[in-house]
Amino acid sequence: MTTTKKSAKSTAAKFDGFTEEERSAMKARAQELKASSRRGSRADKAAEDEAAVLAKIAEMLESDRVMAERIHAVMKENVPELAPKLWYGMPAYAKDGKIVCFFQSAQKFSARYATFGFSDKANLDDGAMWPASYALKELTDEGAARIGTLVKQAMS
Repeated sequence: MTTTKKSAKSTAAKFDGFTEEERSAMKARAQELKASSRRGSRADKAAEDEAAVLAKIAEMLESDRVMAERIHAVMKENVPELAPKLWYGMPAYAKDGKIVCFFQSAQKFSARYATFGFSDKANLDDGAMWPASYALKELTDEGAARIGTLVKQAMS
């Protein structure tokens, strides 16, 4: 009886671990980390980070772009201490370099809705279980106000 060994290359070709969108997000994160390691003043980095977020928002499909622009305005108005920056190619907002919340467009992972989510750095704890992300088909005035309240709570 003979056994045959499969080469690592042929095994890897069959592995379906990450989607193209996931690989793209990982590449974007690697580029973000590389860009953040460049030397420069804190003010220059903050301006570059916000410009990168606004450029990413401008690339989005109209429905996602409208929501992302509104979320960006809500963040600037309600929690100006959070710094906009890209995180896995998504607009995100950080305190002391740690992501607190983010907007994921529906287009990003070919989803049927966009998502506004929080990291574990957000102070949203409510008992043993609480929501950490929200699906968005559109962003109404009520939804924008709720996001404003949530991000204020997240920073408390």
